[in-house]
Amino acid sequence: MAQRISIVDYGMGNLRSVQKALAHVAPDASVAITADPDAIRRADRVVFPGQGAMPDCMRCLSESGLGEAVAEAARAKPFLGLCIGQQMLFESSAEGDTPGLALLPGRVLAFENTPERRAAGFKVPHMGWNEVWQARPHALWRGIADGARFYFVHSYYCEPTLPSLAAAATRYPDAFTSAIARDNIFATQFHPEKSSAAGLALLGNFATWSP
Repeated sequence: MAQRISIVDYGMGNLRSVQKALAHVAPDASVAITADPDAIRRADRVVFPGQGAMPDCMRCLSESGLGEAVAEAARAKPFLGLCIGQQMLFESSAEGDTPGLALLPGRVLAFENTPERRAAGFKVPHMGWNEVWQARPHALWRGIADGARFYFVHSYYCEPTLPSLAAAATRYPDAFTSAIARDNIFATQFHPEKSSAAGLALLGNFATWSP
C-alpha cells in the first residue's frame, strides 16, 4: 500500500502548493489535503501548514475539531509543521496574546520594528530568501548545504525554552530559531514548498524519514 501523507486543512494555509511539492518528491505516495480527523489518524505522515494570523489559525483549528487529531499525530508519527504550523506547536504567541497547542515548551515573539531597523533595511514582515544555518545534523537536512537559502514570510518567530529544540537559525539581523526538531516532530518557519531545490530536498527527506 502506498504511504499516506495527510496535509491538515483547518481553513488556513498554503495547501495546494504544499500538496504539489510533496506529490513531486514522493510520486508513489498518496498525498491528500484533508479536514477529516480520522484521515489524519490513519495517515503515515502528517503535514501541518499555516498562513495568516495566529489568532485566526488557532480559532479555525478549534472550530474545525482537528486540534486533538493534530496533537495525536505530533506525538506518534512523522510530523512536519510549516510557518504558523510551527508557531502553533508552542505554548503561546505574542500575536494577539494567543495560547498555542503547548506541544513544545516556548513562546512566539514579534520582530522589533524600530525606525533604526527599518532604516537598515530590516523590514517587518521578514519576507524573501534568507540563509538557514543548521544547528545540528538531522535526517531532514540530508543533501542540503548548511547556509542554504529558504523562503520566509513572517512577522513572528519561535523562541523555544529548550535550546535542544533548535534545528536551525537565521539572522534578521539577530539570530532567531528558524527550524525545530524533537523526536518525530520537525517544523520550519520558512516555506519549503516555495524554496526551490533546497525546499524540495527537505520535503523529500520528510517523505522517507523514519524517526
